[in-house]
Amino acid sequence: MATQKVKVPYDRHEWISFEDPEEERTWVFDLTFLMSKWTCIFAAGCKGVLTEEAPELVQGCCSYGAHFVDEDDRTHVENVAATLTDDQWQFAKIGRKKGIAKLQKDGTWITRQQDDACIMLNRPGFPGGPGCALHRAAMDRGIPHAELKPEVCWQLPLRRIDREDDDGHVWSTIREWKRRDWGEGGEEFAWWCTESPDAFVGAQTVLASSRPEIVLLTNETVYELLLEAVTERLAGGPVLPHPAVRVRISATRR
Repeated sequence: MATQKVKVPYDRHEWISFEDPEEERTWVFDLTFLMSKWTCIFAAGCKGVLTEEAPELVQGCCSYGAHFVDEDDRTHVENVAATLTDDQWQFAKIGRKKGIAKLQKDGTWITRQQDDACIMLNRPGFPGGPGCALHRAAMDRGIPHAELKPEVCWQLPLRRIDREDDDGHVWSTIREWKRRDWGEGGEEFAWWCTESPDAFVGAQTVLASSRPEIVLLTNETVYELLLEAVTERLAGGPVLPHPAVRVRISATRR
């Protein structure tokens, strides 16, 4: 009898997991993404998240308002925005007058849109350059941008998902942010960075370059345990490459 050939899924990833030493939790990490050379290419090839590619707008993933995770997140960012100068924030005057947050019909809060993008986004032609005003302020102050930006913004392209078993044990997964995480609208994007080889051109792995974000999503102890686990894994050979990189390699070999 002939053996049936199984079609290999495109989006294959390698994972690594371990138990938390201090609580009833198992950590699961997307090793394929963490060991990739993904990097943010805002204003350097990013095509945005609209229904058509629009690199000329230099909006990155800021075309839509950022959803606040809770009231503390919103209040924190509102307080930070109040400290920004006109040189740092293009729409400072409008933001101070109208506020930076808007209540949605479903009861959630998002950053207000101004001229078809997030009000915190400075546009091309602004003297300070395009990009998030909160990110710009963090750079000016010499502090991590995570201290000033909405949680969803500083976490990207990472996402943490917690799931609790019937017995109370928690499984916490840290993985790449996918189209589906944006809801139904994500499938309408003409381009998404974690799917494109254009964004896998960093000088470091995500594990190294996103250390501050990973620590905030976990803690220092878990990050050190992750480094140990990765070191042990790498002793056995290279990690499965990211699908976007495999596409690039395949195209080069043709």
